[in-house]
Amino acid sequence: MIGAVIGDIVGSRFEYDNCKNKNFELFAKECFPTDDTIMTVAVGKAILEIEGEYQNLGARAIRCMQELGRPYPRCGYGSRFYDWIYSEKPEPYESYGNGAAMRICAVGFAARNAQEVRQMSKTVTEISHNHPEGLRGAEAVAMAILLARQCKSKEEIRSEILKNYYSIDFRLAQIRDSYEYHVDCQGSVPQALEAFFESVGFEDAIRNAISIGGDSDTIAAITGSVAEAYYGIPVPLREKAEKYLNNSKYAPIFFWLKKFEKMFP
Repeated sequence: MIGAVIGDIVGSRFEYDNCKNKNFELFAKECFPTDDTIMTVAVGKAILEIEGEYQNLGARAIRCMQELGRPYPRCGYGSRFYDWIYSEKPEPYESYGNGAAMRICAVGFAARNAQEVRQMSKTVTEISHNHPEGLRGAEAVAMAILLARQCKSKEEIRSEILKNYYSIDFRLAQIRDSYEYHVDCQGSVPQALEAFFESVGFEDAIRNAISIGGDSDTIAAITGSVAEAYYGIPVPLREKAEKYLNNSKYAPIFFWLKKFEKMFP
């Protein structure tokens, strides 16, 4: 889960001020945890609390997302999701936004097989993002994480994505100059996955993701979640990222992040 958090924090300062190259400082004073981090941890909290009773996952995910999300009204929620977070009766709203994919990594780390990925991903996604493209984006990312955890090669992971989710027919160098800001899954998940496929290590994956621009924090969070499962996390990067969370403001987020990682190392 920390891989998604690192990508989010690094990308936070580039979301509306894109960096179209790989030569930048990873962590700066302007960086901060956004809604990507908070919702990612909230899904992880829900998975921990159901203790394997997956029929309760949807309701618990709503509860956890609202519980952890409401104290941070300025963290970057989209307008419709903001209303969902603060609603007394939250309902799905046919969203295909990339928020479905940026928060899903806990499913990829907790699921034991592909069937569980599909079931859990659908359950935690359809509570808000119930459009087919939202469901597809979330499942693609969770499936890539599962396969990386199973020590599948990049070629095998790419094959699964191409066969069942997206046709990724581009290289980053081909889209870097022209790629623009997209908040939908279909316009950002394939790009985030390609950033992983072209990487040579965890940090390189994050730099790849940032370098194409667009919705930088979310793209880097998605890339970082898959890259963590494949490469692991360099200790210095983990330590730097945790400094942004290990404080009074983000204490609940940091607590549940560490608890999830202890349960699903």
